[in-house]
Amino acid sequence: MNLFDRDVLTTGEVAKICNVASRTVSKWFDSGQLKGYRIPGSKDRRIPVSSLVRFMKNHGIPLDGLMSGTTRVLIVDPDSGVATKLRDVLAEQTKYEMRTVSSAFAAGVECERFRPHVMLLDIHLSESSGTEVCRVLRESDDLQVTRVIAMSGKLTDGQVAQLTHQGYDGAIRKPFTVRQVIDAIERAHAVVY
Repeated sequence: MNLFDRDVLTTGEVAKICNVASRTVSKWFDSGQLKGYRIPGSKDRRIPVSSLVRFMKNHGIPLDGLMSGTTRVLIVDPDSGVATKLRDVLAEQTKYEMRTVSSAFAAGVECERFRPHVMLLDIHLSESSGTEVCRVLRESDDLQVTRVIAMSGKLTDGQVAQLTHQGYDGAIRKPFTVRQVIDAIERAHAVVY
């Protein structure tokens, strides 16, 4: 089930994701713990994905049920040659679905359309800092499950550690090997929330 392409779920779909019975989801909904709405003229309930993510985080329910399907990776690098080369090399060695952009604005637009599981983000974007992009992403209810990996050729060990306190889920130094990138993506994507 690829939920990044959907905005609203049925109680049955939520039950599968949370590994509970449908009636349990109905109880969560009816008690007001899980926000959603009823279909007019029906008893059917609908739960927005953003509401489900918030509920799952608040109750310690692992979000891995949301992460099925092909891993989508968005590469954000101001050097389009680097982004394209990285995409091509990863395409040869993985089954990831990938897109590339070269600006913070394009990253925001692409996140809304593509709903990436992982974003590889060069933190030295010209018009905006990568940290600002990461902060905006973290504030979006619809993109809470997107993992962000910082990329930079100018990181010290201390700066790498500091990035995790700024909302990043990992960091890799340029130049990097394809194996390092794949490992970083797999580590971030497999995070237990």
